[in-house]
Amino acid sequence: MGQRLGVDVGGTFTDVQMQDTDTDEVTLVKVLSTPQDQSVGVLEGVREACRRTGASPQDLELILHGSTVVTNLILEGKGAACGLLTTPGNEQILHLARAWTPGPLYGWMAMIKPEPLAPLWHTRGIGGRMAADGDEIEPLDEDAVAIAIDELVADGVQSVTIGFLNSYVNPAHERRAREIARDRHPQLPVSISSDLVSEYREYERTLTAVLNAYVQPEVIRYVDGLERLLGEAGFDGRLGVVRSDGGTMSTLATKERPVDTAFSGPSGGVVGAAWLARRIGAPNVLTLDVGGTSTDVSVCVDGGVTIRRDVELGYFQFQSRGVDVHSVGAGGGSIAHLTPVGALRVGPQSAGAEPGPAAYGRGGTEPTVTDANVVLHRIPPSIKLGGSLALDEDAARAAVQTIADGLEVDLTTAAQAIVDIANENMHAALRVVSIERGYDPREFGLLAFGGAGPMHANALGRLIGADPVVIPATPGVLSAFGFLVADVQNEFARTYLKVAEDTPAGVLREVLGELRAEAAEWLAREGVAAQDHAFSFFADCRYYMQDIQLPCAIAPEEASNGYAELLRERFESEHRRRFGFDLDAPIEIATVRVIGSGGDAATATAEPRTSPESAPEPDRREDVFFDGEWHASAIHRRDGLAPGHRLVGPAVIEQQDTTTVIEPGYAGVVDGYGNIIIREREGRRR
Repeated sequence: MGQRLGVDVGGTFTDVQMQDTDTDEVTLVKVLSTPQDQSVGVLEGVREACRRTGASPQDLELILHGSTVVTNLILEGKGAACGLLTTPGNEQILHLARAWTPGPLYGWMAMIKPEPLAPLWHTRGIGGRMAADGDEIEPLDEDAVAIAIDELVADGVQSVTIGFLNSYVNPAHERRAREIARDRHPQLPVSISSDLVSEYREYERTLTAVLNAYVQPEVIRYVDGLERLLGEAGFDGRLGVVRSDGGTMSTLATKERPVDTAFSGPSGGVVGAAWLARRIGAPNVLTLDVGGTSTDVSVCVDGGVTIRRDVELGYFQFQSRGVDVHSVGAGGGSIAHLTPVGALRVGPQSAGAEPGPAAYGRGGTEPTVTDANVVLHRIPPSIKLGGSLALDEDAARAAVQTIADGLEVDLTTAAQAIVDIANENMHAALRVVSIERGYDPREFGLLAFGGAGPMHANALGRLIGADPVVIPATPGVLSAFGFLVADVQNEFARTYLKVAEDTPAGVLREVLGELRAEAAEWLAREGVAAQDHAFSFFADCRYYMQDIQLPCAIAPEEASNGYAELLRERFESEHRRRFGFDLDAPIEIATVRVIGSGGDAATATAEPRTSPESAPEPDRREDVFFDGEWHASAIHRRDGLAPGHRLVGPAVIEQQDTTTVIEPGYAGVVDGYGNIIIREREGRRR
């Protein structure tokens, strides 16, 4: 018996999905996260999954892990003391940064710019210079490198970044400096910018490398510790870590490139949602992942995830390939509070896992979105979250009552207001990835997951006009499922900067071939068999002398005579969709990229079961608050539903990993894969 396991660490819960590779049987586990050391919660989840299935850690062939370690280190400013070696005259590049301010107009007035992660007293200018075309102007001062490294280590630096000008064209100086550093201090983590971002833009390339070095020592400690704990428990299979772009990589690659895992958790959910959307024949969906601390939203077009290559985390905007996820501080644990002038706000502060919402009975007293849903009975107080956590309705009511007293309204009105504001925060996030990206949300479905996503999905679908609303069979652990269907993956890029109309096709084919070889070599090091290698090819194009770049797919066989017209057609089609116009200007290829992927992701293979629609008998009926009044509502158990069952709202569906709410005027039908498809009922009064 072989088992594979995906484990996603969230702010409140650690989600585990175990899949039997012989029977496709799936086991779900949710345990409370352990923020002080995430590996403790991971091990607890693995052990609980094994206990429930009668398996042992030795039976696990593969564990794929999504972690927030990098995210937390950057947001909380708890990374390593970091040094920087750069070209003379470039020492203050992290201070120069990019001219931007967060938030709306008032943001710049209240903004406190953080200090660079590599301070000036830990920065050294090293003699040596490469020209913009890659020719060496001045040789590397190797003695200066050795002296600088020794000084920085003596001063307590825990990791070093090497970022020289024009190293994206010729990385020889950076690589030699790294050799010197490793020879003198073998245990010192060293990041070089040309390995992480082999493209122009000196600031972004340097910042990305500094961020990598900033988190590297703690990530190495965490990964080594997790491998040790799992090994002591008997696990001897392969441990992989999920990347920000939804792919996976080995623990060795993770320790070398931890910055590529900054968004590993949210990416897994989007990958799982895209896979599911393709399977059910609804390839265009907005994704809604509502956890305990935040809501992450994205858009899947034609069954694929949307990728960004410049990501933002806190203050920092850096170059890293990641799923295009927009996050807001609105989750089940988001705390409701009144401003000094009496206005109600929800989030971004969260009760987290410790102590958690008041309803968890673990000492929390502040009112959260979860507490409001318990008061409204949209989370039936009689259920047990995660299959084991009993709810304390009295504590939830007492917490929400503080808001009711402040607003001078009754308890249910206050609870409804908390839920409504949380929904509007999530609605705003969905608009960012749909309307602001040039997509009409009315042409998309809404696929909801996460521990709280199905609870808010019907309301969000109504607010944004998405149809249908899809609730997967295991929504609370869809991110962990996404890990199991993800491939080993990495990107290889090169700055090109040539006008397509003026460049022979053979030049482009040669670069694509070289990058493909690099990708194949990396996949082989990751243990992917050659027959499982797959490659995608892109040219990032822009109008000549402009800066807005859009990725255009182009296969090597398409790089022939006339390829410039093909690229123009693809570029301008996307440019018109996003911005509504095009220009009479040449097309310039800024960057050429190859994505190498492969692996043997496990996926369920069962065919859908079709059944005529029927109305199942509810487990019980309870009053649930909707539209300003209590409604007698059907309460169903998810494991009692079968394909063809039609659930007429108002209704609540309970299951181990989440609670699904169907509003009055809507109905949900269980499809052949076990998803609940929610649509507005005909004749509903608007």
